[in-house]
Amino acid sequence: MITVFLVDDHELVRRGVAELVEDEDDLTVAGQAASVAEALARIPAVRPDVAVLDVRLPDGDGVRLCRDLRDSLPGLRCLMLTSFTDERSMVDAVLAGADGYVIKDIKGLQLVDAIRRVAAGHSLLDERAVAALMAKLRESTRGPGPLAALTDQERVLLDLIGEGLTNRQIAERMFLAEKTVKNYVSRLLAKLGVERRTQAAVLVTALHDEERRAGG
Repeated sequence: MITVFLVDDHELVRRGVAELVEDEDDLTVAGQAASVAEALARIPAVRPDVAVLDVRLPDGDGVRLCRDLRDSLPGLRCLMLTSFTDERSMVDAVLAGADGYVIKDIKGLQLVDAIRRVAAGHSLLDERAVAALMAKLRESTRGPGPLAALTDQERVLLDLIGEGLTNRQIAERMFLAEKTVKNYVSRLLAKLGVERRTQAAVLVTALHDEERRAGG
């Protein structure tokens, strides 16, 4: 059973999403909140699998809430559900560690599928968010491409992260100590300007797709 916590200041939206969730045999609502303060007080107590967060809240924003929750609950998966499509919000959400970013015009079945995918450890980001993040990365690296600043070893490491391998699996593949891989991953994420390996995985997938399109 996947437990879901809903954070949105619009009661009708929360009720609608809650009904969608409760209609599914493998999903259940663990709790609800209408503000950042309520969410920070309630979510650590129930420790849900997935938190569905609105970006704009009356006493703050869901992006900062996502970052605070991920810092205190590393295993929590965060799915941003919002009506806002501005690039800054999307990029900030990705950098805050959001595992998914979907727009409120999404269909009900697509939303519950998004919750399942995020709970399973997959990244689910609107293609506009990926494009905006890639643009930010290009600007930060100031090279001909987002990978220009990476060494050959870092490129291999990034590809292995993109395959979803753990540090132990990467260590075996690269013939390195697991502790060494952990340090390398931390440096790589800092170099890319992201905080979590799921974000790096999204980036490498999008970058390879772009390279294939350019080559074709």
